[in-house]
Amino acid sequence: MEGIITKVSGAVVEATHVDTPKMNDMVRVGLSGLVGEIVRLQNDKAVIQVYEDTTGLRVGDRVVNTHTQLSVKLAPGLLGSIFDGIQRPLEKIMAQSGDFMAKGVDAEPLDTTKKWKFIPSVKKGSIVKGGQVIGEVQETSLIKHRVMVPLQLSGELKFIEEGEFTINQKIAVIADKTGDVDIIMLQEWPVRLFRPVKEKLPPEIPLITGQRVLDSFFPIAKGGTAAIPGPFGSGKTVTQHSLAEWSDADIIVYVGCGERGNEMTEMLTTLPKLKDPKSGKSLMDRTILIANTSNMPVAAREASIYTGAAMAEYYRDMGYNVALMADSTSRWAEALRELSGRLEEMPGEEGYPAYLSSRIADFYERAGRVRTLGGDTGSLTLIGAVSPAGGDISEPVSQSTLRVTRVFWALDSALANARHFPAINWLNSYSLYEDDLTPWYKDNIARDWPELKKELMTVLAREAEINEIVQLVGYDALPDEDKMILDIAKIIKEDFLQQNAFDQVDAFSSIKKQYQILSSINELYSLEKSCVSNQIPISVFSSVRAKDVLAKMKYITDDKLDSVRRDFEVALEEIKNNTVVKNE
Repeated sequence: MEGIITKVSGAVVEATHVDTPKMNDMVRVGLSGLVGEIVRLQNDKAVIQVYEDTTGLRVGDRVVNTHTQLSVKLAPGLLGSIFDGIQRPLEKIMAQSGDFMAKGVDAEPLDTTKKWKFIPSVKKGSIVKGGQVIGEVQETSLIKHRVMVPLQLSGELKFIEEGEFTINQKIAVIADKTGDVDIIMLQEWPVRLFRPVKEKLPPEIPLITGQRVLDSFFPIAKGGTAAIPGPFGSGKTVTQHSLAEWSDADIIVYVGCGERGNEMTEMLTTLPKLKDPKSGKSLMDRTILIANTSNMPVAAREASIYTGAAMAEYYRDMGYNVALMADSTSRWAEALRELSGRLEEMPGEEGYPAYLSSRIADFYERAGRVRTLGGDTGSLTLIGAVSPAGGDISEPVSQSTLRVTRVFWALDSALANARHFPAINWLNSYSLYEDDLTPWYKDNIARDWPELKKELMTVLAREAEINEIVQLVGYDALPDEDKMILDIAKIIKEDFLQQNAFDQVDAFSSIKKQYQILSSINELYSLEKSCVSNQIPISVFSSVRAKDVLAKMKYITDDKLDSVRRDFEVALEEIKNNTVVKNE
């Protein structure tokens, strides 16, 4: 039985007589078979959110219910691929219809003809359960795809075979309570449904990003959530690019959600050329890209972050640490606002739907470090960029995001204009994972890590207060104690917080190097405090060699860091000797 369109309003279509409709059922709309999703049922009327351009649809056109939910296909071949918001493979579609996507065009998201070498990890006769890994496939040069039992199945493994198979060919048979079930590598999962886990684990291991301001001052845990709000041009996308390239996540899912076409084009052209810093292989070997630019249908934009989250959860369940970058959730929220208006719902603040906060919370709740149903440990870290107009974070999307995320990396246009990268404001940013991560830093880096970081953060806070006084009385009127604070704060900002994303060495800073630089700055600070307290003028430190050595540290590779550190200690001794002579 086919439904009939009764009204078309942008991306929203109303139809009657749809065959046994249910919420979130996928439907095919019109002669071109446009993809849509039922989002509301009213008596015999179904309201459909269409994921493609609805130009040309007419009242009286047909609607066919597929009786399935919007789902992603999960199997070897996902990594290295580029999809749109509903998992249509953009490279295949470009080969079919050219640079612009034709209406109703469709293609299999995964290659169904390619054969993969499957190696079993369990034996025939074993009792297996949903989510358990039963074998592996070398998906890319970096990642082994762990083939899992479908979540709804459990029972005796009656057959399993090593060999080369397509994703649709039988690799095993499980005797389930309903009978024998053939197992293939291909699985499907509804994008809006959380994949179940055995338990959530505490966020006690940091995601190492290689960005000093993040790792040292505002860390995020594996399985954590972070928001990067900031005005246009402040570096949200560049920061996420750096995280995608340098963080110690095993797999990256990058969702370009409604960004401008040129930004997404840059991402699609540059990322495949990048090398994974740990292996030297292509970064795309552990990356999935989902591209939805601002001129693509808004409904597909709304679905894109769920598509990305479903893929990310799939790899998390294999025991991998996955990081999902959403750029930007503001564009996603704008899609929600437009669709809500088409549905004639009561608007909330600034026209956004009243359920905006709960939708944002639902998305970020998918993060976490977990014990999977198969017994492995995996994590999904969610990092969302927010693009408030003019950088005003009092608007609804920013505020709703800050209520549910535990890390706030506040980008500052003034820092960006001053070419300070990352342009993260150290006074406005915060991390609520610090207490959870402190034991890890103490055990793996240094026992004095928390005190060291706190000491230097206090210097930065004090510097902001002194700068207000400087504007009134001038620098020369300050006491030496305040001049010392300004001197050390300048070193912290230039030699630690500022980082060059285009420098081969400085683009990534190991935790070891971060600690060495921080402790060196703190030693210089302690020496300056001692001299000032002994009435030695701060001008003594204006041109000391120790500052030059300290400035070079961030450009030194880890294997040479110890020798530079020794040189710095010699330079400190030179200061002590000179100041003692001058004091006498």
